[in-house]
Amino acid sequence: MTVTDTYPLGLADTSRPTTVHLSGEIDIFTSAALRRRLLSTLHYSTSLLILDLSQVSFCDAGGLAVLVGVQRHARLMGVTLALSAPRPSMSRLLHLTGLDRSLPMVA
Repeated sequence: MTVTDTYPLGLADTSRPTTVHLSGEIDIFTSAALRRRLLSTLHYSTSLLILDLSQVSFCDAGGLAVLVGVQRHARLMGVTLALSAPRPSMSRLLHLTGLDRSLPMVA
């Protein structure tokens, strides 16, 4: 799992979202580190945190739990967590689990 963060320049422009680009697999081996990284990112995120899933090749139940847990923390901090560009297999997984209704998608 590779994580690349994109922040608004100097964090001064809070109208621009914070984007985290994820790549690789989100599974039992990577989910704990991803959870720590995303929770850390919440502390300097703007009011919208976007997780770009376009390069995620696999996600298991542990990965889904990370997304739900980070969303819960984000809400408590006043941050909206949204997903972007999931691959078809990830879209199917989100749909089958019903998470496509609780995790907003952005273009």
